[in-house]
Amino acid sequence: MWNFEQGEILAFDKPLHWTSFDVVAKVRYNLCRKLGKKKLKVGHSGTLDPLATGIVIVCTGKKTKLIESLQYDVKEYVATLQLGATTPSYDLEKEVDATYPTAHITRELIDKTIPEFIGEQWQTPPAFSACWVNGKRAYELARKGEEVNLKPKLLVIDEIEVLDFDESLKQLTIRVVCSKGTYIRALARDIGERLQSGAHLIALRRTRVGDTRVEDCMKIENFLEQLNKYELKNCLNEEK
Repeated sequence: MWNFEQGEILAFDKPLHWTSFDVVAKVRYNLCRKLGKKKLKVGHSGTLDPLATGIVIVCTGKKTKLIESLQYDVKEYVATLQLGATTPSYDLEKEVDATYPTAHITRELIDKTIPEFIGEQWQTPPAFSACWVNGKRAYELARKGEEVNLKPKLLVIDEIEVLDFDESLKQLTIRVVCSKGTYIRALARDIGERLQSGAHLIALRRTRVGDTRVEDCMKIENFLEQLNKYELKNCLNEEK
């Protein structure tokens, strides 16, 4: 039986175009309304970009104290990269700003290059990211056209493998298992550069966080249905 004030850890499959905060806001609003509360602590562990789908971990009540530790769980992603072109945001948020040769990129070159990213890596976060710069989020400055200079961060990529390469479209799909703080958009940028071309992210799905897999996560609409049934059950018990 759920006890949202004592605390629950909920795993959601975030829809495309939703922010992680959208998920939190939806959960908080419906919990407060259904439980008759004005306030309830609700937070998420690990931000997921609006153009990505997959796992967002949401904590309620006293379990929000676990958010910081949960952020250190290893994460797995499936990402599709468009080779030969870059965007300022390293994904589809912004339009292509430059194109590069791709005729030299073969499956053999990719299979040789991708394993080079396993292990410790220094990665410069995207300007369009949630990193703090002088008290503001980097993306807030970047969207205003202001210059954003972020320092490289040390991270770890435990696994990376090629799932598919469409040579005609020059689209590469990879699976990545990595540490906290890894930006898959920045990884796409770095892979493009390592291939002596360019690249940006065209699809991203977070498929695992710690031991939680995306196939075991709830859809937002399913959670709301369960919440209604849960409350109805309590009302029936009280009437008896």
